Amino acid sequence: MRRWWPFTVRGTGAVLLAVASFVIAQRAGIPELLYFASLLAALLAASGIALLLTRGAGSVTRTITPEVPEVGARASVLVRAGLQSALPTGPGRWRDALPSGLSGRAEGASPGLSSTLAGAGGAIEVRYEVVGTSRGIHSLGPFEVTTTDPFGLVRRRLALGRPTPVTVGPAVVDLAPLPTASGEAGGSRQTTTMQLGQGADNLVARPYAPGDSMRRIHWRATAHRDTLMVRQEEQESSPAATVVLDRALSRWSPLAAHAPGADAAFETAVSACVSVIARLVHEGYTVDVVDSDGALLTDPVEGGDDVDARRTAAGFASLRARPDDPSHRIVPASAGALLGPVVVVTGRLGADDRASLGTVARHSAMPVLIVVADEGFDTDLDGLRAGGWRASLVRSGGEVAAAWDDAMEQGYSRVG
Repeated sequence: MRRWWPFTVRGTGAVLLAVASFVIAQRAGIPELLYFASLLAALLAASGIALLLTRGAGSVTRTITPEVPEVGARASVLVRAGLQSALPTGPGRWRDALPSGLSGRAEGASPGLSSTLAGAGGAIEVRYEVVGTSRGIHSLGPFEVTTTDPFGLVRRRLALGRPTPVTVGPAVVDLAPLPTASGEAGGSRQTTTMQLGQGADNLVARPYAPGDSMRRIHWRATAHRDTLMVRQEEQESSPAATVVLDRALSRWSPLAAHAPGADAAFETAVSACVSVIARLVHEGYTVDVVDSDGALLTDPVEGGDDVDARRTAAGFASLRARPDDPSHRIVPASAGALLGPVVVVTGRLGADDRASLGTVARHSAMPVLIVVADEGFDTDLDGLRAGGWRASLVRSGGEVAAAWDDAMEQGYSRVG
């Protein structure tokens, strides 16, 4: 009733008083009460007409900081809405409709506005905080303002502007650094450098450039090419890593294919995937992110670019599970020959899956397997660990960082 009833508590009292005055004036023959009731009715009508002259001015703008909030993280929303009113309005209320993917308190008191007949537009500017609760692209709004007349008798609700799409990305968890034990592949923070000594047959030579030291002249290449050549004394490699997110529907609940955020296990897997990407990029690796069928899920992320890693995580906001491909593999065939770190995030494993995983660990410098499964599902990871995998199990909604720590603490011995 409150939503369609146009009068405030004060206005409701005025209506009841006007009606009572009319009735008493008619029955008791008191003309003064009739004048009083007529005055109240005129005041209520004037208040209503004044509010009818109030209208939205322009569109509603929302500024969200950060632009892509993560699940479980806070974000600030700044809303600016324009209003025009021929007469001053009293204080009112504002409310911004929150989607299911965001939680918070998006309502409060709004100040009164002065008349805008002079041409200056009035504006309401509010700020509130929200927390991401579900991954996906959600609609925030519409923005609703409740205004009252200067006497506070009548209220009017205005729905301003259009909803704003808000992207909620998966949660990026801080993971522990990679092990630095001898034999592990390091990122560009421990750049792999190949020193080439003078006189070696496989030296890399390049044309002389102003500023090069004469001591670096490669005389054999100079004589061969008849132009001054210098030694390329070191050749830096850009270490690469691969993260595989297994989206095959057979390893997840059917809900994982319906909408982002519907399956808790798949949400944990996506969070683990983007968290691993952030860690590897921070370590200096250029990271390829692929599906189990070999399809790229995003462009390669350059090592050391933490901002790009976060931007990549935002691109996983609408990711869902997909039907199985005929091969039903967990790791793409191309990953079997990768020498750098390979991190596989998958769901429920079968006996055939464990057998296919064994060959990958023989080549990778650091094979990591993170299995996400619901309570009641158990899998034997000992055989995979014996085959060279740093394997760890995390439950739906569990601690990704703890599973990563468990994998990093496991010893590694190359198989084959």
